[in-house]
Amino acid sequence: MIKLKGISASGGIAIGKAHFIGKEEFSIPKRDVPYSDISLEIYKLEEALINTRKELINLQEKVAQELGLTHAKIFEAHLLVLEDRVLIENIIEQIKVKRVNVEYAFSESIKRYKEALLKLNDEYLRERAIDIDDIAKRVLRKLLKVSSNISEIKEKVIIVAHDLSPSLAASLPKENILGIVTDIGGITSHTAIIARSLKIPALVGVETATKEIKPSDMLIIDTLEGVVLVNPSEKIIKEYEAKLKDYIEKTLSFYIPKFAKTITKDKKEFIISANIEFPEELELVEKYRAEGIGLYRTEYLFLGRKDLPSEDEQYKAYFLASKIAKEHSVVIRTIDIGGDKFLDQKDTPNEMRPFLGWRGIRFCLSRTDIFKIQLRAILRASCNLNIKIMFPMISGVEELRAAKKILEECKEELRKENKKFDENIPVGTMIEVPSAALTADILAKESDFFSIGTNDLIQYSLAVDRANEKVAYLFDFGHPAVLRLIKNVIDIAHQNHIWVGMCGEMAGEPIYSFLLLGFGLDEFSMPPPRVPQIRHLIRNISFKDAQQISEEALKYSNSKDLELYLKTEIRKRIKEFDLISAFL
Repeated sequence: MIKLKGISASGGIAIGKAHFIGKEEFSIPKRDVPYSDISLEIYKLEEALINTRKELINLQEKVAQELGLTHAKIFEAHLLVLEDRVLIENIIEQIKVKRVNVEYAFSESIKRYKEALLKLNDEYLRERAIDIDDIAKRVLRKLLKVSSNISEIKEKVIIVAHDLSPSLAASLPKENILGIVTDIGGITSHTAIIARSLKIPALVGVETATKEIKPSDMLIIDTLEGVVLVNPSEKIIKEYEAKLKDYIEKTLSFYIPKFAKTITKDKKEFIISANIEFPEELELVEKYRAEGIGLYRTEYLFLGRKDLPSEDEQYKAYFLASKIAKEHSVVIRTIDIGGDKFLDQKDTPNEMRPFLGWRGIRFCLSRTDIFKIQLRAILRASCNLNIKIMFPMISGVEELRAAKKILEECKEELRKENKKFDENIPVGTMIEVPSAALTADILAKESDFFSIGTNDLIQYSLAVDRANEKVAYLFDFGHPAVLRLIKNVIDIAHQNHIWVGMCGEMAGEPIYSFLLLGFGLDEFSMPPPRVPQIRHLIRNISFKDAQQISEEALKYSNSKDLELYLKTEIRKRIKEFDLISAFL
């Protein structure tokens, strides 16, 4: 038996045979093509490009539904390669001038295209070279008329790969995937996020996985220990089968009775709510016992379509969320277009740094025609008195005031039309820009609540693009600057008698949810599957203990030591903590 160490990316135990993907090697023949067949070779190229484009668009839609819009965005780069006229004309020129077959011409052109990108000084363009490999394989499969090795997966297996892109993940038959093992990747890599979204046990950063493991080897993934066992004995397999059964039973025990509240051992109440990206996820609010919707993303209504959603279409979507939440609240974030999400190509500004550009509230204030329709729809849906409005990417009080002024205009319009709405609908500010965190005292006087968006707050505070794997390691929940900003925002909110929630990934991380509890965060909003474990954790600790530990935590200068301290303290209080954290 071989034991390989890795990073636990998505919790669980998996037992099954290894199946390799992403290691396809194509034999590209070079043939002389008679002049009379040149048009046929060009036709083959055009047909392959069209079919590959259709395949990618279908995958993009599938990824958007299963994994969210952020992951689906990666296909934009793939589609751009297929539309690159310089590349296509170069392939056609090779066919015509050198009179070679299309497969060879395509392969050679792609090779030079990739080499040229790698030589550029532009980091973004160099990274596009990574997309070339995936797109080249797809087109070559069409030209050579061969199927992907993904199509060979007919039984339950553990995927072994050097890396797993959203493109590959979207193609996998999810019902047959027991687990994932990759050579590279970290806790914030695409593979890790995808695996967590799909609730598939995954170990990344194993380094020698594709060298040490052979196709059809029996594997055991144990994310609690951070290991993959290769060809274990029957005795060990039986031990792990028992562990897996025990895990399933304990996971079910995390579910709290339907109408129970999230109250600590010393009777302090907190709200654990769900982040929702698509209407199909609304049923998960009740399934996982979430106490409302802490972040209702509205971008799905606007993206991937040629026309804008009408007021009535939006009203129905928001009213449905309000109805499903019942007595709990629904925090609707106004459209957060920009950064990595755009309405369509013609609306996309040519920005060098889109995450620092025309996005969030900046987009809304410049496109008041779109903004007002959305605000009217939200107001009309607020009759159940459980909807709250939240403005994203606020960097200063003037933006907040401008947005509230437009909201008041919409209210006045609806009054004149005799349309009902919640006159006192709460208005909140997303704290995701350092300037907002540092001026929280000013913003609090104009807000009914705050919601901290840690994903962007960390990205902007630490100057790190977490989608860039070269610097993703710098994306750090436990960085002292991040913790101080968060604690400051919570304290100021309470001093101004408003509640504060958090809708970033940090809220659903067990050790940090314990820390945030001590800071006094009022609401934790997270992906629905994480709700039962976090509710269970909070119900089994005391607020007083969490406060004392969080005060001590602020003295640490780095996250490594901080996390070790937090884990030690939590383990003293919750015996199943390792189970909770390992299987999220």
